[in-house]
Amino acid sequence: MKVLVRESIAPAGVDLLRERFDVDEDAETALEEIIGRYDAIVVRSATKLTAELIERATNLKVIGRAGVGVDNVDVEAATRRGIVVANAPESTVVSAAEHTIGLLVALARNIPQAHAALKQGRWERKAYGGIELAGKTLGVLGFGRIGQQVARRAAGLGMRVVAYDPFVSNERFRELGVERVQTQEEVYDTAEFLTLHLPLTPETRGSVNAEAFARMHDNVRLINAARGELIDEDALVAALESGKVAGAALDVYSREPYDGPLLQFDNVVATPHLAASTGEAQDRAGLIVAEQVAAALEGGLVSNAVNIPVLGAEDLEVLGPYVPLAAKLGRLAMELAEGLADEIVLTAYGGLAEYDTRLLTVAALNGAFQGRADRPVNYVNAPSIARERGIEVREERSRSSRDYTNLVRVEVRRGGEKLRVAGTLIGKDNRQWLVNALGFEVDFELAQLLVLLRYDDVPGVIGRVGTFFGDAGVNIAHMTVSRNNRGGKALMVLSVDSPPPAELVERLKSGGFDTARVLELGPVA
Repeated sequence: MKVLVRESIAPAGVDLLRERFDVDEDAETALEEIIGRYDAIVVRSATKLTAELIERATNLKVIGRAGVGVDNVDVEAATRRGIVVANAPESTVVSAAEHTIGLLVALARNIPQAHAALKQGRWERKAYGGIELAGKTLGVLGFGRIGQQVARRAAGLGMRVVAYDPFVSNERFRELGVERVQTQEEVYDTAEFLTLHLPLTPETRGSVNAEAFARMHDNVRLINAARGELIDEDALVAALESGKVAGAALDVYSREPYDGPLLQFDNVVATPHLAASTGEAQDRAGLIVAEQVAAALEGGLVSNAVNIPVLGAEDLEVLGPYVPLAAKLGRLAMELAEGLADEIVLTAYGGLAEYDTRLLTVAALNGAFQGRADRPVNYVNAPSIARERGIEVREERSRSSRDYTNLVRVEVRRGGEKLRVAGTLIGKDNRQWLVNALGFEVDFELAQLLVLLRYDDVPGVIGRVGTFFGDAGVNIAHMTVSRNNRGGKALMVLSVDSPPPAELVERLKSGGFDTARVLELGPVA
């Protein structure tokens, strides 16, 4: 097989590929003329792999991006063609964490300002004395891979570290000796230094705003080497001008290259998006992506695929139809757990128990983490996301499945609580059927929009629910009701044709139900 290395990567990466494949290093020839010859291509950020180019890549099986992002690759077009897209997301974790610590120290000790003054012939010891980090509180917003590494290093400097991330387990916080808080506002209340490591989402964009600054400690110091768009830069300018924020250290900006007003402040340390720019990170990216390309071409595990990977075919004939069911059940269970988990257990019952069910477990994790990670989730990287969050993952099997030939159950455990859902497939077209939820036996076809209501089993509830949805103009497509004991608790499951408006959701939550959840399962990647 032939591999094209379009942009320079670490020599070790090229050597690894040459040991296995016919490798060309060509950065000059027009790509549209040659891409059809290759089974794999390795790029960095300069090469743009558009849908048009990918259409010409008739033999291409894998695209390797030597770096973190894949913005220069049309992933959707590649997926349509069955091309694996793999990158090297772990390659910059250490560099980004170290740069964050560098900004932290520079901010505390005014190192850039003192350096510039001395270079200009000014000896200004009193002006740039700074403060110690030992004993100070560092607040970490976002406790993923980079946030955890920053916390480790800050603890080594003698800092007290508090962090907020609702999707990381308590055990992971304990392992790192970091205090967990329950809200972003608690970090603002506590932190003397604040570092941002949040993913950029509609909810986090601009979330560090005027209201957030007002909540923070007086003389707080802010570090951002994550995403510039997390901060309302106008609000930061105002906070610096008022003295609320004693200083900021920034590596990223809302627009880059940046030449805005933040550069005019003497108490702002600024670098031009350098967090990942180390020789080691770049070399690591080249070697990692070479390993990913080799795995994809040789049918191995592609641990950093960002789209749907090529799945092994050994048990696919039997397990394949249950993969999307497991993903839906994982998503449903995690939604019921509100995204918090200490442990996820997949149990395969009946004939499925005779097979290697790891594929089903990965599918359940893939569903569970959809929309809950700082990067695209797929069937290969979902287990690593669970490990990062300290979530224990287990598989169980039982040949006994009561009334079903095959059954899949996903259980999410958080604290002492267990949230279980189970399903099976029905008919030749493998319709996905929910048969158990929250301890109730049900008989319901899974749909993209579900509503689960748990309540006291008394007369009039069904009619009241119908009125609620009718008043809101939302059509109920299907409904089932289950109870364990007469006069005890009951569970109602609905599928609806359109998303319930916020007013209806609030009406349900305040309508006397123990549980009132609207679940948008949607398609699972």
